[in-house]
Amino acid sequence: MWVPIPYSDIQLLQANELADELPGRQLGPRFVSPSPVNYSFLDPFGNSWTWVAEAGGAMLTPGTKVLEDICDWEKTIKFPNFGDWNFRESAERFMREKYDPEKVMQINIYQGLTEMLVAFLGGYEEGMIALAMEPEACKDFFWRWSKYMIDFFDMLNELYPIDFVTYHDDWSTERDTFFSEKMMEELVYEPTKAIIDHIKGHDKVFELHCCGKIERFVPYMCDLGVDFVWMQPRANDLKMLKEVYGDKIGFNFPIIGMDPGVAYTDDEVIKMVRNMVDLYAKGGGYYPLLRGNDPKEVWLIASEMFCYSREFYENQK
Repeated sequence: MWVPIPYSDIQLLQANELADELPGRQLGPRFVSPSPVNYSFLDPFGNSWTWVAEAGGAMLTPGTKVLEDICDWEKTIKFPNFGDWNFRESAERFMREKYDPEKVMQINIYQGLTEMLVAFLGGYEEGMIALAMEPEACKDFFWRWSKYMIDFFDMLNELYPIDFVTYHDDWSTERDTFFSEKMMEELVYEPTKAIIDHIKGHDKVFELHCCGKIERFVPYMCDLGVDFVWMQPRANDLKMLKEVYGDKIGFNFPIIGMDPGVAYTDDEVIKMVRNMVDLYAKGGGYYPLLRGNDPKEVWLIASEMFCYSREFYENQK
């Protein structure tokens, strides 16, 4: 009936909101305070991450290296005990104080298997060398990680009325993918599909956040059963992807042309919002990652997206 508006239609829980922090450890970056400044934290596995305010995301802290050799992953990587974190108490508090049954309940479960391979080994260079030199050890790790993600989802699914799950696994730079189709097929595909099949088997919508130029992997995403892919506009031919794959997969990306920190007139905002609806809303399967520079602009973006897309879909009937 309209293009979904994250501000009003979706209630999103980030990983760091799922349980209170343990001493020195947290489940993910804080997206409110102190996000405007750089800070570092340890994840449940002991990897150090640094929130980079300029980039708006957490990056592996330089020098971090939990694992020297992927062949040693079983004896080196210690999987956390969910009982050490107050997941149940946090969920009960959320359901009592914040849950809105009128909205889609979305949970962001964060890092996927290739991202964590890279994190444990200390960087993308080390991760890609491991894929090339020790594929069997990498695949064994991927299967163990898929089990961890399934267990993590199952625990959360008992605590929250989840509708929508977002999972992160970056497969590309802005020039091309980190690994080949052959590596996708032989190493990454099956453990990833196990995660997706399990989550979708519980009647959840599955979204993959995947940075970089990922056009060559979109057919695999369709086969994997990904419902939405959250991608970078500047690295991909979005118009082509929507036309070719729009009947198989949905898309989430920001409003094209709207840069953070730049002031726009109301007319400019309205024009950009309407352009997104005209180009990507046909047939459904699109919702925007919305970012505004001030509350007035946020309201204008959301209200125009709602009103214009309502008219757009009415006119399609």
